[in-house]
Amino acid sequence: MNKSIMVKLAAAAAVVALTGCTDLKPIQAQIDSLKSQISSVSADVAAHKADRTDANAAAKASSEAAAAASSAASAQSTANQALAAAQAAQSGVDATNEKIDRMFKKSVSK
Repeated sequence: MNKSIMVKLAAAAAVVALTGCTDLKPIQAQIDSLKSQISSVSADVAAHKADRTDANAAAKASSEAAAAASSAASAQSTANQALAAAQAAQSGVDATNEKIDRMFKKSVSK
């Protein structure tokens, strides 16, 4: 129930009270019922606010997780590039060592 419905119910209770009803017990029962409904609605509103807060926190966490995943993917790409460069450098070092070994073997065999 929203605020306008509560106002209408209160207005209806006031109309009943102003019509000259001499027995106040039914009116008091209606007022008590309205108070109970208002309490129930207030509790529902509080629960919905809590749910919304939880949903917002979950959405933020999801967004942060997506950003972290993107950063991890970028880091993996950089690591792959570094590995490829290291392998290429190692190949060059291996080729140079082979040339040096061949040159050393030639000079020793003479």
